[in-house]
Amino acid sequence: MDFRNIDKPNRRDLIRGTAMLGAGAMFMRPLPLLAQSGGIAAIRKVAEAGKDASIKRLRDWIALPSIAAENRNMPEGAAYMAELAKDAGFTNIEIVPTDGHPGVFGTIDVGAKRTLGIYFMYDVKQYDPAEWSSPPLEGKLVERPGFGSAMMGRGAVNQKGPEATFLAALHAIRAAGAKLPVNIVLVCEGEEEIGSPHFRQIATKPNVLAALKKCEGIFIPAGWQDKNGNVSVNLGSKGIIELELVASGEKWGRGPKGDVHSSLKAMVDSPAWRLVSALNTLVSPDGNTPAIDGWFENVRPLTAREKTLIAEAAKLGDEAQQKQVLGIKTWIDNLSYPDALTRLAQEPTVNIEGLVAGYTGPGGKTVLPGRAVAKLDLRLVPNQTRAEAEKKLRAHLDKHGFTDVEMNVSGGYDPTEVDENSRLIRTELATYKKLGVQANLNARLAGSWPGATFTAPPVSIPAGHFGTGHGAGAHAPDEYYLIDSTNPKVAGLVDATMGYAEFLYTLAAIK
Repeated sequence: MDFRNIDKPNRRDLIRGTAMLGAGAMFMRPLPLLAQSGGIAAIRKVAEAGKDASIKRLRDWIALPSIAAENRNMPEGAAYMAELAKDAGFTNIEIVPTDGHPGVFGTIDVGAKRTLGIYFMYDVKQYDPAEWSSPPLEGKLVERPGFGSAMMGRGAVNQKGPEATFLAALHAIRAAGAKLPVNIVLVCEGEEEIGSPHFRQIATKPNVLAALKKCEGIFIPAGWQDKNGNVSVNLGSKGIIELELVASGEKWGRGPKGDVHSSLKAMVDSPAWRLVSALNTLVSPDGNTPAIDGWFENVRPLTAREKTLIAEAAKLGDEAQQKQVLGIKTWIDNLSYPDALTRLAQEPTVNIEGLVAGYTGPGGKTVLPGRAVAKLDLRLVPNQTRAEAEKKLRAHLDKHGFTDVEMNVSGGYDPTEVDENSRLIRTELATYKKLGVQANLNARLAGSWPGATFTAPPVSIPAGHFGTGHGAGAHAPDEYYLIDSTNPKVAGLVDATMGYAEFLYTLAAIK
């Protein structure tokens, strides 16, 4: 479906899963220990029959790119998310307005003893079609060596593929005539890819907050199995601030207000070099350690338990494969693998995402730019906070004489931490064990998501990630999500669907 004419199709018919149950092919090998009797067996049969509908649901969703950074299809994305939720059985659905882009809220109340929260995002990252081997909105099936047939498209794994798979589990449970074992609260936003600047407004809306506070915990669906089928259970995630630093002749009072001929550099100041000078004060000479004044004052050292988990992860990890995937030969400072993983968990970072100034097209263009922009992300660790970090960055720039350098923060949130003894984490581990999946406790995810919105007051519930299946290429060209697995250790679409079903039943039963 082509969403360039978004108002013409009947979108509701396109996403209705139960109306399109096909005779989907059986997967090569089901994951071990998926129950093959009773209710779970019936659910699996329906999930297999509904495979074609699940594929279409994901492909149609990929065809609608909601990109907050470009203000592209945001109302349409929220409306489409609301329809997806309604078709999966959610009620009391609201499109929740914010000071930015809207969110979506809905519930399924079956009168169960326990309630689970689910976090979705309907936005995706930007993309350049010229960089892709397959059109990024077509959702074509392509072969991924070592894994099988996968759907390629922007948002395929981050996060529409895993989210659509969770919805497929709800469709299958209902179509099998089974009763959901837990109540479910869905909270969705459209600004995750720009740092969730208004998500707290959604989560703390009185009726949403009341529903969330009833939850045993909340998770974001994930599809992160590696080639050996292993997954990580994250006990936290780094926080993040996304921002721009801007140097301009207009604000500086030196240099040109607009681009001028580069021959004039002999007598005219350069805002681009002004920005470079400011950036150099933020990090050590090698660029690897933040040098912002007071940056490490509140950083919490790793606990003994966290150090143990990191050491265990180093023993189980495949260093050579990780380097190959990343396209690198060495870690920072030529560190050993265990030391590199320790640094990944414990260190806050200052990263340059992009630099923009003057002419960036083919060939040269002899100009002296009047404005230069650095796009940064700052990763935060416990016990740093977004508010503290923003204040310290501004104070640092001012102290070092860069009062003219603008600091435009677009979004961000605090780090997330969750107790490994919480019912959410214990349910994750128990479910993976039932599925025969090796799950490794991870002290801290180096990436970020707005889990702190849930773990901090006033919500104050555990938050994490869960899911089987596989995908890769988030934020990059050729992003994909596995559909038909040829790797017996890795879940394809139906097995991943059943993984979510198993989680729901495990949460209902676990002590």
